[in-house]
Amino acid sequence: MLRTHTCGELTINDIGKEVTLCGWVGKRRDHGKLIFIDIRDRYGLTQIVFIPKESANAYEKAQGLRNEFVIKIKGIVNKRPQGTLNPKLNTGEIEVLVKELEILNTSLTPPFEIEEDSEIAEENRLKYRYLDLRRKKVFNNLLLRSSLYKILRNFLDKEGFLECETPILTKSTPEGARDYLVPSRLNQGQFFALPQSPQLFKQILMVAGIEKYYQIAKCFRDEDLRADRQPEFTQIDLEMSFVDEEDIFSLTERLMQLILKELKGIEIKIPFPRISFDESQKKYATDKPDLRNGLNTDFAFAWVVDFPLLKYNKEEDRWESEHHPFTAPRQEDLKLIEENPQGIKARSYDLVLNGTELGSGSIRIHNQELQERIFNLIGINKEDARSRFGFLLDAFQFGAPPHAGIAFGLDRLLAILANETSIREVITFPKTSSAFCPLTSAPSKVDEKQLKELGIIVKKVESNPPKFI
Repeated sequence: MLRTHTCGELTINDIGKEVTLCGWVGKRRDHGKLIFIDIRDRYGLTQIVFIPKESANAYEKAQGLRNEFVIKIKGIVNKRPQGTLNPKLNTGEIEVLVKELEILNTSLTPPFEIEEDSEIAEENRLKYRYLDLRRKKVFNNLLLRSSLYKILRNFLDKEGFLECETPILTKSTPEGARDYLVPSRLNQGQFFALPQSPQLFKQILMVAGIEKYYQIAKCFRDEDLRADRQPEFTQIDLEMSFVDEEDIFSLTERLMQLILKELKGIEIKIPFPRISFDESQKKYATDKPDLRNGLNTDFAFAWVVDFPLLKYNKEEDRWESEHHPFTAPRQEDLKLIEENPQGIKARSYDLVLNGTELGSGSIRIHNQELQERIFNLIGINKEDARSRFGFLLDAFQFGAPPHAGIAFGLDRLLAILANETSIREVITFPKTSSAFCPLTSAPSKVDEKQLKELGIIVKKVESNPPKFI
């Protein structure tokens, strides 16, 4: 290791030790023959002092230091003089008297100050995201994300879940949002799709006998512009066999209770309130009710249940799924499938937090005959169903167990936990709402050789510069 300690580690107990620190130059203060610099790394910052009589060479080098230079220093830990203590810092009682200084790398003048209270245009922050991530508030959001992943994995492991990865390059089965398509070089004229969710694969895993599956899954949706959406997002995806709604509710509530306790130090009560779709619409005029009621209760969870199975698309003059076509109808409503589709209620459920839909799930259809009846109801004939979902229907013929699942938007959950208004604040390298990356300038054109290998000809259209929303 180049260093003996991190920049957030030294305390009064280390006084007198010779230490080596590495990090970035933060604030600099010149006081005559004294130069004070805050050296910073991901763990914190330490005040270091350059004095000519202690090391003329280090003092001379320090005169050329600028913000964000990367340095290595060796020195002795001293107690700060009375009146200069900083109780806000873990290292606020000490400073390091520098004996040796090595400049590991220089830096251009940053386009903005690496300070917490700096007013920075968001487009600039995303263009120079590697600098933005050096700011403590932004970095803390990444720590929060990492901590959440650890909690999820530990909890689900103890509950007997198996973490399984499902394909990123898969079959296009559009139902709702548009797919992102990936052309195949080896099979010209044919395309993969990036998954909108692992829905079909996790159901097949239930047929395979996995019984309890989870995945921290990347999902992709080519959606129209919205204020707080991302073309790629992350969800925690769960599926279980031989369960009903109560099993899903219980597992989810215990998981959310643990997350709030571990990450926010808040005890929330379970079970969560349950409200029907009709009641929610009548009382709150939404299916995402905010149950905080202006009180200070900060995290108000609720289950919304008894959704309609279908909604009517007037433009296309057909029924379509309220959630997705693999959602099971209530047993007592099966007789309505051909007679009164609008009266069918779904065995689906949404988890709502503070007026935001956090997750959605359902009891799945595991019977091929019922699945075909639902497909037929929403205008997917046997030929189309076979073309789009044949691999799932085939699997159902080999002993598919009853199963159910749910998926939660981790970006949305993290934004609420971090008290952020945008999910971009909790994503390491987010895109703008126009699906543009200011850091890499993606999407971008590719050269003709790549297009030729794929058998693709690009029709020339007038291009507009990317919008930042």
